[in-house]
Amino acid sequence: MSKTPNALGDYLRARRELVTPKQAGIPDIGVRRVPGLRREEVAMLAGISADYYLRLERGRDRHPSVQVLESIARVLQLDDDHLAHLLTLVADVPRQRVRRPAKESAPPGALKLLDSLAQPAFIEGRYFDILASNSLAKALSPRLDVGGNQLRDMFLDPAEQALYPEWEAVTECFVANLRQSVGKDVDNPRFIELVGELSLASPYFRRMWARHEVGPQRGTPMRLNHPQIGEMTLNRERLGINGADGLMLVIYHPDAGSDNAEKLALLASAAFSTNRGQEHPHTSAGLSNE
Repeated sequence: MSKTPNALGDYLRARRELVTPKQAGIPDIGVRRVPGLRREEVAMLAGISADYYLRLERGRDRHPSVQVLESIARVLQLDDDHLAHLLTLVADVPRQRVRRPAKESAPPGALKLLDSLAQPAFIEGRYFDILASNSLAKALSPRLDVGGNQLRDMFLDPAEQALYPEWEAVTECFVANLRQSVGKDVDNPRFIELVGELSLASPYFRRMWARHEVGPQRGTPMRLNHPQIGEMTLNRERLGINGADGLMLVIYHPDAGSDNAEKLALLASAAFSTNRGQEHPHTSAGLSNE
């Protein structure tokens, strides 16, 4: 008989282990078998009984009040994103079987927009699968092509790692976004496949995943070290696609008139020369979630 998943308890335990007594403002007394706060210390600081907190971590009580969770979040020093994630893990509303489409595919209108863009752009699925991309995106990284997966490439492909001088910060952001995107929907076959593969192949991914960090990916400047063009900084934007739950249009664009704009123009020229005389529309394909 399989063990009942305990997402709330796993999350509380992971976050508790990241808060030191000093950060919580209490004395560090005695030998600690695990890093971070003890269960009874969290309970004391949150104003609840140690027995009740133990039941929460062990999954024996799955209906805590919002007030209790907010008190625990304060002790665990959770920001707004982590608190919002915590609130999704309680079982106030019975879970329904999720009816998932057989595949993720980009809507026709989004593909037309992708074709019209002069910047590197691609469409990604909920789990960072590449569903469509334009030629300049593939010139930026050959791995930004249909069938690729950004998270897998960033952790397992040395060439993709070399593209990002700030690789550790980038991967931490991706892992936190995956955790937030999934929420309680941890039985999705595509999610299970991806996290299982990365957990087996990358000790660094295992450590990042065990931290239970959550957070959105926001528009941000991204440093890139391209093998032909050299180092440049492009703005990375992720735009939600209406009517396509979880799908994002990702665009890299430089500041106007900057050296980065000149470097991107050189890359575009080189990509055009390579593809000249050939048909090179975007490519797209559905990726199975089953």
